[in-house]
Amino acid sequence: MSTKSAPHLLVAALVAVQGVAAPKGPIQDRLALAMGTELRLHLEGPGSGPASEAALAEVARIEAACSTWDPASAWSRLNAAQGRPVALDGEWLDLLDRMKGWQGRTEGAFDPVLMALLRAWGVREGGRTPDPAALAAARRASGAGLLILDRAAGTAHLAQSDAGLEEGGFLKGYALDRMRKTAGAPAGLLDFGGQLLAWGRPVEASVADPRDRRRARLTLSLRDASLAGSGTSERGRHILDPRTGEPCPAWGSTAVVAAEALTADVLSTALYVLGPDAGSAWAERRGVAAAFLLHDGTVRMTPAFRSLHPTLIPQESR
Repeated sequence: MSTKSAPHLLVAALVAVQGVAAPKGPIQDRLALAMGTELRLHLEGPGSGPASEAALAEVARIEAACSTWDPASAWSRLNAAQGRPVALDGEWLDLLDRMKGWQGRTEGAFDPVLMALLRAWGVREGGRTPDPAALAAARRASGAGLLILDRAAGTAHLAQSDAGLEEGGFLKGYALDRMRKTAGAPAGLLDFGGQLLAWGRPVEASVADPRDRRRARLTLSLRDASLAGSGTSERGRHILDPRTGEPCPAWGSTAVVAAEALTADVLSTALYVLGPDAGSAWAERRGVAAAFLLHDGTVRMTPAFRSLHPTLIPQESR
């Protein structure tokens, strides 16, 4: 989840860089704080210094406009408008329209209009259990269908006054794609709170064991792609199922590889919500490269993920 003052809520940091081949030409390495987490940039090629500045300026622009932790952002104003239309730039209308589309494609497992449920469960305040009436009200105020986009007027509004956008399942991925495009470097690696985006040359990456995030469970080579993960090992049952309004079971973790970081970000959460059975079936039907790491030690991989030739680390070797 994209935050200004709290750790991830929807996307667990399951990925760790293991190694990068020797760079060719100038390089620029930067470490910054953005959206409440660490952002590491490794850019290669001529102009990598200005490229890193451009990438950091881009993520700052996106955070200022979209972070719902910032009451001055456009998306916070939309959440606070109590159903009144709020002017949004075309970029944000397009992005939110795409996110509404993902709600349908994932059979409701992903949804950008979940703020009412997050408030009910106190996700941003350390957690609580809502009473049945409060949970029912939050469910009525949740769902992508409540987000009305008017391209002609350049506005958006929420059909219920207590509904709200929650950007945690997708904004980091969107920012990674935009940073890569803005930087324009021929090769690079971005690590945004554990989600990776690598291009130009292969990067060796690992996916952690959901039972012990200090240990790798599998490794793979990542090139011109993003690797994102979701799980509950770090903060417990904080991932909410939009279809029920309840926290998801703590069954393990997901890892998704996609050419677009936004897609990887969305699907890592949606597949966790769907669970290892329905999630793996959904991903396999659509050719998604996904792995499901279960608490019993089982690792399920879709054919598309296996085609990346990951190396599974035997548990007995630890």
